[in-house]
Amino acid sequence: MSGALARLLGRAALHAGWIVVVLAAAILGGVCIGETAIPPATVLQTLANRLFGAGYPLDRIDAGIVWNYRLTRAIVAACCGAGLAVAGVILQALLRNALADPYLLGISAGASTGAVLVTVAGVGAGAISLSSGAFAGALAAFLLVALLARASGGGTGARGTGQIVLAGIAGSQLFNALTAFIITRSASAEQARGIMFWLLGNLSGARWDSVLSAVPVALAVTLVCLWHARALDAFTFGADSATALGVPVRRVQALLILCASLATAVMVSIVGSIGFVGLVVPHAARFIVGVRHVRLVPAAALMGAIFLIAADVISRIAVQGQVLPIGVVTALVGAPVFALILLRARPAR
Repeated sequence: MSGALARLLGRAALHAGWIVVVLAAAILGGVCIGETAIPPATVLQTLANRLFGAGYPLDRIDAGIVWNYRLTRAIVAACCGAGLAVAGVILQALLRNALADPYLLGISAGASTGAVLVTVAGVGAGAISLSSGAFAGALAAFLLVALLARASGGGTGARGTGQIVLAGIAGSQLFNALTAFIITRSASAEQARGIMFWLLGNLSGARWDSVLSAVPVALAVTLVCLWHARALDAFTFGADSATALGVPVRRVQALLILCASLATAVMVSIVGSIGFVGLVVPHAARFIVGVRHVRLVPAAALMGAIFLIAADVISRIAVQGQVLPIGVVTALVGAPVFALILLRARPAR
């Protein structure tokens, strides 16, 4: 028994090591590639100087770009991609619906509304942080969607999940309209322009304080999901099956919904509303590693991190002298990829 446990732990450590190596390589690529290419040696020497006081002679401008701009941007992009992808895994498992994701179910729109209420309308008079407002908005949006689906007669099975998706579309439109109303009524022209650009996804404001917010949330949500991987496997067969297998359904559902809402809220408060990550990445991960959540959760987190780092790089180099909103890039890539996934998943006649 101890030998089997040792092999299991060794395999888990090996997989974790590979994930760290691949993620570090992706972050390094995100730092090196940009409007002006920076050699990997310069990036590594900058890190050595900052972390260990190595004393390599470097150009101060290059070192400042690496440490204060590109590194923080790449780390936040990785955390945002991982958090949104894991949130999508949670929602698709709990709702048993392939279309469930934070964007479609209105959670992202609710988080945007909460963030705009705090920053523009001044709700809380400075006592409420941006992330707290976004979390409250995300949770309110999901509760509204759940109540609307329940009131419309959604139960279990295909009808219930279909009602949830329809309620999510309605909730998303409602909160998007509320966000636009708040901006129109309370924001100046300059504020409105900045907020609208932020709502489309913007990593230009990512700094070390953003890293300190994003990293713990992404890690915590991923680890909680890994801890409940067997429960997520059970939920894919329905709540009744999960109950029969001994899963405390209500407690686990509440915890995982809170995790999905927290991940969405924190990431939206930092980078704005980004679509398709929580929808496309979990499906792509299932094609590669299968449906068991003990493999699916880390695979989706890693793929989401790499996907958003790549999208951020594209947003910076696609148009000379301009930075595209990252949400535009994820939509341009995510929509055709999701269409391809739907075509591949089409049942044979």
